[in-house]
Amino acid sequence: MSGAAANPVDLLIVGGGINGAGIARDAAGRGLSVVLCEKDDLAAHTSSASTKLIHGGLRYLEYYEFGLVRKSLQERELLLDCAPHIMWPLRFVLPHAPHLRPAWMIRAGLFLYDHLARRRRLAGSEALDLRRHEAGRPLKPGWAKAFAYSDGWVEDARLVVLNVVDARERGARVLTRTRCTRLEREPGAWSATLTRADGTTETVRARAVVNAAGPWVGQFLAEASPVKPSHGVRLVKGSHVIVPKLYEHPYAYIFQNEDKRIIFAIPYERDFTLVGTTDVEYRGDAAKVAIDEAEVAYLCQLANRYFTREITPADVVWSYSGVRPLIDDESDDPSSVTRDYRFELDAAGPPLLSIFGGKITTYRKLAEEALAQVLPPLGVHAKPWTLGVPLPGGDLPNADFEAYVSATTARLPAFEPALLRRYARAYGSRLERLLGGATTPAALGEEVLPGVYRAEIEHLRRDEFAVTAEDILWRRTKLGLHLPHDAAARLNDWLARHPA
Repeated sequence: MSGAAANPVDLLIVGGGINGAGIARDAAGRGLSVVLCEKDDLAAHTSSASTKLIHGGLRYLEYYEFGLVRKSLQERELLLDCAPHIMWPLRFVLPHAPHLRPAWMIRAGLFLYDHLARRRRLAGSEALDLRRHEAGRPLKPGWAKAFAYSDGWVEDARLVVLNVVDARERGARVLTRTRCTRLEREPGAWSATLTRADGTTETVRARAVVNAAGPWVGQFLAEASPVKPSHGVRLVKGSHVIVPKLYEHPYAYIFQNEDKRIIFAIPYERDFTLVGTTDVEYRGDAAKVAIDEAEVAYLCQLANRYFTREITPADVVWSYSGVRPLIDDESDDPSSVTRDYRFELDAAGPPLLSIFGGKITTYRKLAEEALAQVLPPLGVHAKPWTLGVPLPGGDLPNADFEAYVSATTARLPAFEPALLRRYARAYGSRLERLLGGATTPAALGEEVLPGVYRAEIEHLRRDEFAVTAEDILWRRTKLGLHLPHDAAARLNDWLARHPA
């Protein structure tokens, strides 16, 4: 057995979504030796297919999930501080439909939402007169009353990547496109067979394993380990559509529907509106989830109930779908299934911790709680440290994104302000690494696609684990929305001709 295989690492993490990423960062920062493996790209599935909100979950109050909402609200404030380039406050407008929930009930719910956790950066709720407020202008006649409240926006896939970048910089080994195909218990450690996309394998021994495989958490246990799950996983598909923007102002909307579901309409990527989400029971292959015609029609129909500018399926410029791996509580309504998480620890020898459920907003707290279960059996007592620590690029002065953009634009007048703003939104203070001292666009190398220079592509490959055009255009960025239809083919050709 090779030396690498003979000497176990402290922790093997299976899964490169938000939970695995957060745990890898936290563990590496505590001084543990960590290996993270992901069978595809980072955030390739559920963690890049969310509604992209950092929120407490206002609608969860209806299901009396006060603990989850409070925990989420507490984390919401913390996250907004640690990465102001990829997370920022967002104001929501909730038009009041008298035939649904009465106004007093909504006011009570918003009062709870305002006060279940301390707020520092976000404004409290208020009543709006849609006949006078700009949020009423895009809506069809008849809407008079609304309520406004605050939550946060997040670039979800970038949140995952930045956690993994930080984990690697703190010593973690990160293996993308590498599947854990077998786990065997040995005295004092797990022996894991890791299989790369090209079919080659390596063996990693680990004192503990965290199964953060998301939709595949149960399948991984059943097919690759000797452990049998005691929790069931319920897959609920959520789909979103992107359409040309339906309005000009910066507010998002949350609409209540007769079926008790809600949909959001959110300003997206400057030129678009994001509309979602659906909640559909899903029993297919989680790797092949996709929106269907009925979901597209449903989202268009609901949007058309509210907006003057109506949309049809032909207006959809992009869509995305993901499956939420929720705990199976045998509820008849997919919307009511708990979004909280549970752990399943098998400690009959080296520990194996499996994570069921969860949501992006609570990922940091989940990581702390996961390590609180895994580390004591290993005799490790390192303390949590992530509270208030910026993510890579998030160390902007006073967490003031606009001030940082202004200063950068003034310092680099040869660059288009829109390009520098895009760089700042994606990379925060780490745009300096991307620029590498360049003071003109020409110094960034070949313009491979409109506004996409070689320096950025190399940065994403070198520092952010990007391999394919899809990684670059749809997960590390959303440039795919703004570039010609053949951009992915052109970029993949360029990547093939310029190996990393």
